[in-house]
Formats: sequence, C-alpha cells, structure tokens
Amino acid sequence: MFNLDGFSDRIPEWRRSRLPLGDTIVNRMRILKTPLDTAVSENSRQNRNAVAEWAITILLLLFGTTTLCQAFVIPTGSMEDTLRVGDHLLVDKLAYAPAGSIGKYLLPYEEPKHGDIIVFRYPPDINQTLVKRLIGMPGDRIRIANGVVYRNGKALNEPYVYHKYAYNPALDNFPWPCCRPVKEDLARRNQEEMLNQNVSTGELIVPEHHYFGMGDNRDNSSDSRYWGFIPRENIIGKPFLIYWSYRASTEDLSGETASSVLRHTIDLAEHFFTRTRWDRTFKLVRGFPDSELPQEPLPVNPGLSNP
Repeated sequence: MFNLDGFSDRIPEWRRSRLPLGDTIVNRMRILKTPLDTAVSENSRQNRNAVAEWAITILLLLFGTTTLCQAFVIPTGSMEDTLRVGDHLLVDKLAYAPAGSIGKYLLPYEEPKHGDIIVFRYPPDINQTLVKRLIGMPGDRIRIANGVVYRNGKALNEPYVYHKYAYNPALDNFPWPCCRPVKEDLARRNQEEMLNQNVSTGELIVPEHHYFGMGDNRDNSSDSRYWGFIPRENIIGKPFLIYWSYRASTEDLSGETASSVLRHTIDLAEHFFTRTRWDRTFKLVRGFPDSELPQEPLPVNPGLSNP
C-alpha cells in the first residue's frame, strides 16, 4: 500500500457523463410529455446513473487490484477536509490511461480536467505518490491574490477549499510574492525554473503536457506552488472510493519505522471500532467540475478543527 500526501465526495465526471445503463431505444412516435412525465423520467435517469456508478465501483473492487485500481492511504492533511488523514482509498488507474484503438470504445478513458482529484508521482521524487486537486491545465494562466485563485482572469469560488490559518502573503499570493522556503534541492530548483520561465505579466502559464495542482487545505499544502508542474506522464489515476477511514497519526500511517508499524498494529487491535470513521467508510470520492462552481464569492471556510 502506498501513501498519499493529503486528498471530495463528488462523482467523477466521466461516470456522470456516460449514458445511463438501461437506456431504451427512442420510439419513433411523437409523445407529448407532461411535467409529471418529465420528473419521473429524470428520477429514473438519476437512479440508472447511480446503478451504473456503483456497478463500475463493484467491478473494480472485484477484479482490479493492480491493473484497474490500487489502494492508497492518506497520511497528511494537505487535502483536508475533503480527504482526511487515515482515509484509505481505491484509485482508478484506467481513468486517464491512454486509449487503444479498441479500448477507447469499451472503457471510460478521459483526459484530466479542472476540479479532478488526481493521484500522481511526485515530480522531485517519483518514488513518492501524492494527491491534489487539478487547478490548471495546459495553457491556463494562474495567479492567486489574497487567497483567491484566478484562472484566465476569472476568480474561482471554490467550495472545497479550507483556510485554517490567518492571511499570510507567503501562502495566499502567487506567483508574486512567492513563496515560503522549500527545503528539498530538486523541488526548489523546479520552483525557481517554473517562476523564471513560465511567468508573464504576473500570471503563471501552464505549459503543454503539464498540470498545476493544489491541496484543498491551502494553508498547509505542499503543492505546485512549491515544487512546480505535474507532468502528464506522472499522473496515475483518480480516487473513486474511501473503503475505510481510521483516525491515526501521520507517523503511524506512514509506517516508516518498525516501531511505528508495531504501534499502529497495537492501536488497531485496541481501537478499531472506536477510531474507525464509519460515516466515511464506502464513501464515493468525486471531483468538482467548473459547471458546479458557485457564481458568487464564498465566505472563508475554516474547516473542522479536528477532522
């Protein structure tokens, strides 16, 4: 099992956009529908969509553990409160896989898009796996002012973002002034290269075949602001299900030492039922498409004090 740095509960766009299971052939006769007919039809469509989504989820659970999907755990809080420390996820590895000549007609391949939650290999160290929300796509112009993200000149009203600390110019503005110090040498070089080569008139321009990702916990997230763009080939997939959520420390979940593994094992034996977040178990993880973003500015959301 791999660890993710940080990680919504909205259904992935490709699952909503597919035709619902059980669609019938349209009768050639013209039928006049009443408002009641329309409401019943809409409810039926939504029910079929829900069946299709869970059918895909069950198939991935039954048949895919490596090729189709993979299990990960969230050890840090960069995606709180959307994804919490201790959330155990299943990641759909087929979502962004290259479509073959035949497979593209059979499987729901797609390209990453705004609002998706993506799992990817950390650019400065591909042995690490991270999760962030996709904010910028190739060609997008990004800047942040007073904590508000502007994409292509338009402010994003993001209901999934949490600000748990007071305003800080080093965290809430980008690309200038930027940013808090970066400790890792390669991450710092990536950041410097990004700021030197991809900034124009106060905006960051996302290059071709690259993406810009940020954590929902904006004040406590190591993301593209600090280590650069996410190459397309680094993207593994997107999470679709929290299959279990357990309240534990970052150190214990990381399992980097023998003592932490032993401590976590004992903790599970003693507190499995009381520290399992049952309300999050078997919860679908969903992206947030642009079409659902509010039109009006939102108040600052401090999130939960102890998620």
